Amino acid sequence: MTLDPTPIERLNRARADLRMGLGVVLRADDGRGALVIAAEVLSPARLEKLRGLGGAPVLAITAHRAATLRARAYDGDLARVIVPRDAGPRWVRAVADPADDLRVPMKGPLMTARGGAADLHRGAIALAKSAQLLPAAVVLEHPGAEALAGLHGLSVLDLGVIEAAQAAGSPLHPVIQARVPMAAAQASRVHVFRPEDGGVEHYAIEIGQPDRAAPVLARLHSACFTGDVLGSLKCDCGAQLNAALARMAAEGAGVLLYLNQEGRGIGLANKLRAYSLQDQGFDTVEANHRLGFEDDERDFRIGAALLRRMGFARARLLTNNPGKVAMLAANGVEVVERVALRVGETDENRAYLATKAAKSGHLL
Repeated sequence: MTLDPTPIERLNRARADLRMGLGVVLRADDGRGALVIAAEVLSPARLEKLRGLGGAPVLAITAHRAATLRARAYDGDLARVIVPRDAGPRWVRAVADPADDLRVPMKGPLMTARGGAADLHRGAIALAKSAQLLPAAVVLEHPGAEALAGLHGLSVLDLGVIEAAQAAGSPLHPVIQARVPMAAAQASRVHVFRPEDGGVEHYAIEIGQPDRAAPVLARLHSACFTGDVLGSLKCDCGAQLNAALARMAAEGAGVLLYLNQEGRGIGLANKLRAYSLQDQGFDTVEANHRLGFEDDERDFRIGAALLRRMGFARARLLTNNPGKVAMLAANGVEVVERVALRVGETDENRAYLATKAAKSGHLL
């Protein structure tokens, strides 16, 4: 047995380093390497250090963000924006963060690289997303990247580890369960599950004693601090949470999975960035795209894995989202019934709900 970190442990360490503004070295299968720093936490000193290593750093952004900036995405799903020599971290953040689009409108024309491999840049964006940062990273390809990592104590991460984690997800293990009487249902227990990769924990609220041999009344509920805790009127999440628990209590049994995938998987900070864009007139999907994200970044395989782990193979799913039904079915949980959950419409969220119906296929 060794004390060396496993590849998955290295991945989680790299996420933490990226959030703190440290550089991370990504290594391709053929030995190519690149130093990567997340755009939103880039400091002037570290940008100058990158430049001093030789070569020209580029800013990797997604094709969605590139479209907003009218930058050519020669690599299809991303663009490698050439960072001007006189540009500092403020310029980098202005390109990465649409909050600055109105304040700093003259960022272009942006020159983007073409030709050569973009796999390290793709990995840098994926790593930034998994760290719940803006999907943008400064990347410097360097022949001595791994040696520089050893010299400066930087994390080294194989590109294949990121790709494998995206493809397979992380196994979840039970940590603890305890009785938690709630206003909605006194006969309830809360289960905590922790992923192997050291990521955020997810929770299961079990109402009554659901029969494992029968379809369980279930809901996959994505965490929403603003709606569930603050009672925000911009979404219907809090109302759906309470209505789902009430329905399970009325039937005497059910399972609500509380998945820590805030803001459709982009994290609270990025969700609030999206909110600020919505205040400028963009809908929720347009706001996500301007930030550089997909319409929905959540991984509902987690929900299927938790239901199976708890002994459920069939479900009556409380949802308005057919995508959840399809994802459960594709991952070993049969959905025998979709139970509609149409609650929580307000003057403030009416346009948001209309966008979910028109662009995300929700049945409202």
